[in-house]
Amino acid sequence: MTAMPDKDIIELLDSEARRINRPEFIANDPVQFPRRFSDQRDIEIMAFLAAIIAWGKRTMICRDAEKMISLMGEEPFKYTMEQGYEDLDPNLNIHRTFFARDFQHFLRGMRRIMQDYGSLDAFASAMKVADHAAPAWCLVEEMQKVMMQENGGAADSRCLPVNLKQSALKRVNMALRWLVRDDGIVDMGIWKSIPKSKLYIPLDVHVGNTARNLGLLDRKANDRKSVEILTDTLRMLRPEDPVYYDYALFGIGVGE
Repeated sequence: MTAMPDKDIIELLDSEARRINRPEFIANDPVQFPRRFSDQRDIEIMAFLAAIIAWGKRTMICRDAEKMISLMGEEPFKYTMEQGYEDLDPNLNIHRTFFARDFQHFLRGMRRIMQDYGSLDAFASAMKVADHAAPAWCLVEEMQKVMMQENGGAADSRCLPVNLKQSALKRVNMALRWLVRDDGIVDMGIWKSIPKSKLYIPLDVHVGNTARNLGLLDRKANDRKSVEILTDTLRMLRPEDPVYYDYALFGIGVGE
């Protein structure tokens, strides 16, 4: 049974979440890229692309998200539907070990989803992902089927994780935070298919270490089980919006 955190820990989490979850945060974070668009389909494509490359220094992530927007002529949906990505050299480097061949793999799948369902949100709704205890993992499983179908049966773990029993799904959980949470500050809240109460914390090394230091998590691995345990604890504090505390766990140890 998960224990309720101490009062002083709860106060710290609330204080830090308020400090970080404000408009000033946007300019230096990958969330800025999907926020540039007004069409839901552009937002969805860019949210996932920006999240997919979200490992390493944030300055590099933002630089390379700019590169992707430039490649797409600043029109992600149009570029995807017109298959502009097929003209790229597959060996073009985009971000660290993410190349144009990975970019192509992902956009082929997104094109099929957009063609068949109109939006990724509608796809998630049609797949009934919110009926599952862990919608994010269900969504990735269904997206992976489409990606493989559109790429000759091959999966690409640089786009979407393949070991869903173990994966913390950090990058997808971050993209879903952007798309689902609707407080109107940093996150965009444009999706209707998944309630924010069923989101999971985007767990990376920093968030995991912060959670352990605060006594919110005692497992050493940053894996799916740890995501579930940590999110269950945060749900005790905000059942309707547990991932609000992602801001606190990110912000603790980060200066103004």
